[in-house]
Amino acid sequence: MTEMQAYRTDSNPAAPAAAPRMKPAITVEIVDAASLAGLETAWTDLQSRAETQNVFMDPSLLAAAAAADPGGQQRAMLAWATIDGARRLVGLWGFAVGRPRWSVLPIRALTVPAHNHGYLATPVIDRAHLDETLEAMLDAVAADRKLPKIMALDTLGTDGATYEALIRVLARRGTAPRVFEQMERPRLASSLDGKAYLEKAVSSSTRKKLRQYRRRLAEKGAVTSSIITAPDAVRRALDQFLDIEASGWKGRNGTALKCNDAEAAFMRGAMAALSERGNAAIHAIFVDGKPASMQIVARAGDVAFTWKTAYDEAWQDYSPGMLLLEDYTTAFLADRSIAFVDSCSFDDSGFMSAWIERRPVADVWIDASRGGSAAFRLLSSLQLIYRNVRNAAKSLYHAWKSGWRRPRKR
Repeated sequence: MTEMQAYRTDSNPAAPAAAPRMKPAITVEIVDAASLAGLETAWTDLQSRAETQNVFMDPSLLAAAAAADPGGQQRAMLAWATIDGARRLVGLWGFAVGRPRWSVLPIRALTVPAHNHGYLATPVIDRAHLDETLEAMLDAVAADRKLPKIMALDTLGTDGATYEALIRVLARRGTAPRVFEQMERPRLASSLDGKAYLEKAVSSSTRKKLRQYRRRLAEKGAVTSSIITAPDAVRRALDQFLDIEASGWKGRNGTALKCNDAEAAFMRGAMAALSERGNAAIHAIFVDGKPASMQIVARAGDVAFTWKTAYDEAWQDYSPGMLLLEDYTTAFLADRSIAFVDSCSFDDSGFMSAWIERRPVADVWIDASRGGSAAFRLLSSLQLIYRNVRNAAKSLYHAWKSGWRRPRKR
C-alpha cells in the first residue's frame, strides 16, 4: 500500500500568491481479482467520473477470470481517496503476472489486460485525479518486492487524457515508455441515423449485394434480427454462440472458446455478471429460430464494446456477419445513451473497417521504477527487435501467399 500527496500552485508569476490547493491523498491497494466481486457500487460510481471507460477493467470480468483460472495471477490496483468526506474509488487497473503477450523473452511482467480476452489496457481513473492516481499506482508496483516492475500494456488507448497523463507521469519519474506497434481500429461515433450512416460508410454496390443476400436468406427460412439483453436469455444465447463458434474455423484451429473449459467458463461468468447489471447484450440474426450470426456486446458507462463475433458457416455465402453489422450499427446509432462503440479489433482490417471512425491504440511497455532501469531498457529493446523481425516475416509471408515473386536476375 502506498500514499502520495500532491499540491497545485498557480504557474502565473504575476498572479497574487494563493494558498496551495491540496490534492487528496491517494491510497493504493493491490488485491487478488477474486476479491473484486463486491466492488460493483464503487465501480459504478467511478465510471460516472472516469476520463476513459474500459469494460475490460470491470471488477466482475476480473473476478470471472480469476474464478475460471484458480491458478492464475489476476490482480488489480485499487486507488482510493477521501473526497468531500467520503472514501471513493478513484482508479482501477487490472493486471496479471506472467509472460507478456507476443514475447519470446523468458521474463515476468505485469500484463494488461489481465485476461486473454481483453482488448484495451487503459486504466479507469477519475478525470479530476489522473496524474496523482497514476503516480500512486506506479509507486505501489515499485514498492512491492514480489511484483515485476515491467508493465506490458497491450492495446493501450492513445487518444485521451489518461494516456497524456501517463506520459507526463513517466517523464517526471525519469523514465520513458517503449512503444511497439501503433494501430488504428474501427469505432462507431456519429450523429447520423443508421440508414444515413450506412449510405456514407458502405458503397452502393455493396449495399445492393447485401440486400440481395438478405432476400436470398429469407427464401431459406424466417429471418429475424434480435437484441438479447435479459440475463436468462443472454445465458441461452451465449451457449448458442459458443456452439456456432466451435463449429467453424476457430473450432478446427482449437481457438474457439469452447475448446478450452477455463475460457468458456470465463465468458459465461463474465456475461452473467454483466447482464445482471444491464451491461451485456447479444445481437443475432436467426433463420427459422437458429442463429446464423451473433455479436457479443459488453458495455461500460456510455461506451459499448463489440467483444466477440461468430457465424454459422452453413450460411457463409449470404455474408451473415455483414448483415448483422448493418443491424447493430443501426441499433447503436439509435441509442443516444451510447457515446461511441469500440470494435475491439486488433487493427483496421476485417469487416468492421466499414465503420468510418478510428481509435488509435498501441502496444506499450512501461517501467514502474523511478528513474527506469537498465533491465527494462535492455529487455524492451530486445522485444522491439523481435517484434520488428516478426512483422517483417509476416509481411513477406503474406506477400508470397498473394502471389508475389522476386524477379529473377538476368
